[in-house]
Amino acid sequence: MGLYTTKHTDSGASIYLWEITETEDELRQLCNPIPNDEQEELMLLKSESRRKEKLAVRALLNEIFPEKVYLGHHDNGQPFIPNSLVQISISHTHRFVAIITHPELDLGIDIECLRRDFSAVEKKVLSEDEIDDLSDSKKEHDFQLAIYWCAKEAIYKRMAQSGVDFAEQIELDRFKPRGSGELEAVFIHKDGEEEEFELEYELIDDHILVWLVG
Repeated sequence: MGLYTTKHTDSGASIYLWEITETEDELRQLCNPIPNDEQEELMLLKSESRRKEKLAVRALLNEIFPEKVYLGHHDNGQPFIPNSLVQISISHTHRFVAIITHPELDLGIDIECLRRDFSAVEKKVLSEDEIDDLSDSKKEHDFQLAIYWCAKEAIYKRMAQSGVDFAEQIELDRFKPRGSGELEAVFIHKDGEEEEFELEYELIDDHILVWLVG
């Protein structure tokens, strides 16, 4: 299907969503010519679905930027566009690729399918206070877990630090899950310094998308 939707935020960021409906060969045709380093990455991937996700990222980059851009990665895995001030964050599932860009501000984005099993999230990445805030309703409880995970992943990508303890260092204020909304969170650095963040989220066709800017 290609470009599924585009969203421009009040903060000046742009969010692009690509739905992966193409075959691998169709994606390769859309991406040609594929940069050499990305071609080498593709050759190392045994999973067709992972190759399609990588190719869809390249196809979406080609759609977003009028001129060919190359994608680099810092040692911590954070993507960047060489020789450009534009900030970028990327996430993908089997069905969607999500990219957020901003002319200068740091970013984080994550997308997950709600059909994924998030049961491990409660034990591994939530604080005791966050666990206490979970709903007694199973449907709402599972939805909350998905939002918690995406939000903490988005913050993790924004911070670009290694060895982050999701349960101890990333804390979300209590929230009631809806079709879309805002989240308040704090990142606690290892020296005890706290950094506050505002995130937004949106339910998109059985997927949850969370992002932050700044």
